[in-house]
Amino acid sequence: MTSPIVRRTSNQSGQSKKSERANSLLLASRRFAAWAAEITLVVTSGLIPFGIGVYANSRSDLNRVPLNPVLVVTERAIARPLALPVSYGIRNVAWPTNILWTIALLAPVTLSWWQLYLLAKTGSTIGKRWLKVRVVNEQGKPPGLGAVVIREGVGRWTVPISIAYLLWRYSFAFPNLGLFTFLSLLMIVGEGIGLPSRRGRGALHDQLAGTYTIDAVLASNRQAQSAGDNDQAEEWQEGEELAADQTSQSPNLWRRIQQNPNLALFGIGLTSMTAVLATLIGTQVYIQIQQSQRATKQINSQQFLEIVKQLTPNSGATNEQRQSAILAMGGLNDPQSIKFLTDLLVSETNPSLLDTIQQALTTVGPQAIPELKNKNQFLVSELESVGSTATKERELRQGRLQRNQRTINKILSVYSGKKIEGVDLSSTQLDQSGTSGSSYFNLVLDNLDLSGVKFKSANLNQASFKGSRFRGVGEDGRWDTYDDVMADLSQAQLQQANLTDANLSRVLMNRIDLSRATLNRANLSNARLYDAKLNSTQLVGADLRNAVLEKASLTGADLGDAKLNEANLYAARLGRATAIGTQLSFANLTNTDWQGADLSGAYLDRANLSNANLSATRLTGAVLRSAQMENVNLQNADLSLADLRGANVAGADFKGAILAPSKQDPADQFVQTPDLGSVSAVVQGVDFSQAKNLDAKQLAYICTQGGIHPRCP
Repeated sequence: MTSPIVRRTSNQSGQSKKSERANSLLLASRRFAAWAAEITLVVTSGLIPFGIGVYANSRSDLNRVPLNPVLVVTERAIARPLALPVSYGIRNVAWPTNILWTIALLAPVTLSWWQLYLLAKTGSTIGKRWLKVRVVNEQGKPPGLGAVVIREGVGRWTVPISIAYLLWRYSFAFPNLGLFTFLSLLMIVGEGIGLPSRRGRGALHDQLAGTYTIDAVLASNRQAQSAGDNDQAEEWQEGEELAADQTSQSPNLWRRIQQNPNLALFGIGLTSMTAVLATLIGTQVYIQIQQSQRATKQINSQQFLEIVKQLTPNSGATNEQRQSAILAMGGLNDPQSIKFLTDLLVSETNPSLLDTIQQALTTVGPQAIPELKNKNQFLVSELESVGSTATKERELRQGRLQRNQRTINKILSVYSGKKIEGVDLSSTQLDQSGTSGSSYFNLVLDNLDLSGVKFKSANLNQASFKGSRFRGVGEDGRWDTYDDVMADLSQAQLQQANLTDANLSRVLMNRIDLSRATLNRANLSNARLYDAKLNSTQLVGADLRNAVLEKASLTGADLGDAKLNEANLYAARLGRATAIGTQLSFANLTNTDWQGADLSGAYLDRANLSNANLSATRLTGAVLRSAQMENVNLQNADLSLADLRGANVAGADFKGAILAPSKQDPADQFVQTPDLGSVSAVVQGVDFSQAKNLDAKQLAYICTQGGIHPRCP
């Protein structure tokens, strides 16, 4: 029996085409939704533990530990290509934060690889499975791990983001991260949309990997309609037929290479010849450079020996001839000549020759610093070995050390900026010494560019760095990017040093000693001052925004009009500090000790003062709006005219605290208090229900001025 032939009418054909277009549009929408779901899952897996870690880090009752080194390395690796400021040093965070942020780093990576594995083995990720979308190769089977890495790693992400990065990096938009994000999204979406193609796969990632995206629902329906086997092979055969319906079979990039072996052999041969030629040329250039260096070294050695003969005591050379020989040796700029001049600077006693030696070493420049540093450390140990009773011997060795110090001072004064970048003066003794006259030394490096110099553990007591810059722009010529050049002043001794108007922004100064130093109007924004000593330091008008002063000691310091917005002063000691008009908005002041300090007119709005000790402090006219003041100690504090609206005072101790405004002393009229309007607005709406040790007078004032307490009528 013959089967009837059914003719397809033109109307049926048009409906079929419309149906195909509708299915294609629906598939594209589901593909995009699946991709968005995949990205959302990955981002959420990192954001949730990161956000919890940020909250845990704001808690004051958790122990602080150094940040995980893996997180530090990751942070710096990300900062460099994105032109972000590099955070030097390892900061301290709450111990749960360390764990949570590590999870926030590992979870997205693990989830991404799991989705790639699912895509390689089954053709569907979690998002694609939800939205019934499948990726297959030209045989209708799962693409495999290699194809998936090319599809997702190279085609979908590496190529578009690399193009966006190059456009951003070498355009006016650099280093604006917002524009880079916009360019990246634009390139990723453009790559996904692709160009019209006869093959039906315009996206670059599909063309590179030789894959197709099919409708899993339609594939299942066709499988159900087909008769015969229902095993796994038949299922993927149906996927192959569906892929063939969507596009005509054509070779991908790898197949083209297989079909044209001559072209591949030509490319390999050309690459090999180029590599061999480059190796031969590079080897010849290297040999010539080595020969030239050996010849120069031999000539310098001969000249060095001739000059040394003229400088021997038995040479019979005149003073002028010896001076000429010393200057000639300085011109050699050879390691052995530098060492000889450094030793001669210590042993020589003729004043005119000493000046000539200093001049010769100054001509050598920063290359002489390592030898001078070694000699400095030797002379310091030699001076310490001399007893205090041997006055003449001590003066002799003190004079040798001072000549060494003056030479280092002169080299740093003559050369600055990139010329001294990377100079290492760690553990060098450059403090003030002597009493008066020629034996007196004081390090003076005012208005110089000292960015990149390493002063770690150096003794720089009473030195003068007025207006000097310890930070400079890098090769890109922009501030606050990864290649900014910063000096290292960690553990340095700078007692009574003068750093007025100095630029110390982002400089590493952990455990530095700046006791009684002058830092008025200095730029210390984002500086690292962990466990630093700033006792009795002058910081009037200094910029300390976002600075890290964790566990720092600022007892008796003058912080008048200083900017400490968003600074981290966790567990810092600020007893008897003067902070009149100081800006401390959004600062982390948990566990800080301000006992006996003056915070008149200070701005503490939205600051975190949990568990802080503010006993016997003066907070007249201070702005404490929306401040976190849980368990703060306010015993005997003067809070008259302070603005506490929105503050959280749960557990705060108000024993003996002054809330009612008192008559202002005429001597204090220079203190500018903020305009708070009527006095009743100071505590209006503030909940004192959980506050401690409120007496009858304080309660009466709170109730009459709009405060909240269970005992208020």
